[in-house]
Amino acid sequence: QVQLEESGGGLVQTGGSLRLSCAASRRTSSTNTMGWFRQAPGKEREFVAAINWGGGRTDYADSVKGRFTLSRDNAKITVYLQMNSLEPEDTAVYYCAASRRSAARRSNEYDYWGQGTQVTVSS
Repeated sequence: QVQLEESGGGLVQTGGSLRLSCAASRRTSSTNTMGWFRQAPGKEREFVAAINWGGGRTDYADSVKGRFTLSRDNAKITVYLQMNSLEPEDTAVYYCAASRRSAARRSNEYDYWGQGTQVTVSS
């Protein structure tokens, strides 16, 4: 079992920045890829970004490419999502997830999920 805990959400104005954190309880084969998803009210959960823990390879949704950046801290078993140039369309609950796959974009490819953290971008 792996527990994931997100933090860092909040309220920010358009153009502002936030950094989300996802701390994993331990590193296992189930955390080969760490991903971020988001879900806005009335919409389906969508892929945001993912990072392969071992090689550091990153993958971003087109909607956030160039604005969001993933990084990881091996010692803290924590993944960070730096979000810049935020827009009202980025408003959603953001979820961290862990997958045993080397790369994953679909939510059903992830085995563990955090509780989510709210990000609200005001216009």
